[in-house]
Amino acid sequence: MKNIFLKIMVLISFFGLTGSKIDSDPATWSNKKIDNWFAKKEWSGGWTVTPDASINKREFAVYYFRNKARWGKAFKFLMNNDLAKLELKRYDIDGDDLFATVSEYMSKNEETTKFEAHRKYIDIQYVISGNEIMNIAPLKTVTDVVTQYDATKDIEFMTTDKVINYTASPSNFFIFFPSDAHRPGLKSGVNSPVRKIVIKVKAD
Repeated sequence: MKNIFLKIMVLISFFGLTGSKIDSDPATWSNKKIDNWFAKKEWSGGWTVTPDASINKREFAVYYFRNKARWGKAFKFLMNNDLAKLELKRYDIDGDDLFATVSEYMSKNEETTKFEAHRKYIDIQYVISGNEIMNIAPLKTVTDVVTQYDATKDIEFMTTDKVINYTASPSNFFIFFPSDAHRPGLKSGVNSPVRKIVIKVKAD
């Protein structure tokens, strides 16, 4: 009787630990659990800008829980700096693992731009002032690679006919993962000045 009891306890412990391990992996979560986690915005560090509806919540959760400290530093930087007054340069938040670039430019014509994608880094892109159109498409829809991947610059350029337009403004921000082809910086109506911050989060 004692042996049977011990075996039952071992099985309960095993399944309990296994269940806990599975539950800690966002890739296994239900859509409802993903939505609830995302909506709470505990990951935002208090930054109140609205995440764009285009963001892949599950993919974000997977990367976030893989390195919470790194993502926490990214959102803390956005939260604790006056983005409108930052110099136009690169800011090393955590060396090459996490850095930000602030730039200003005129929004571009669609015919002069190509889709791009990255393999080593994830982009958090936020338009500080102005507005622009961003195109996003799954990497698997790429029809032609225009410029082969450059590992030093972590970028490749491509074309795709699966184009969806999203409006970027100071009210929302975007996250682009290695599975996303994206074409930011497009004019919304007319070419106009844009000030933007891009935070590069190493995707390991």
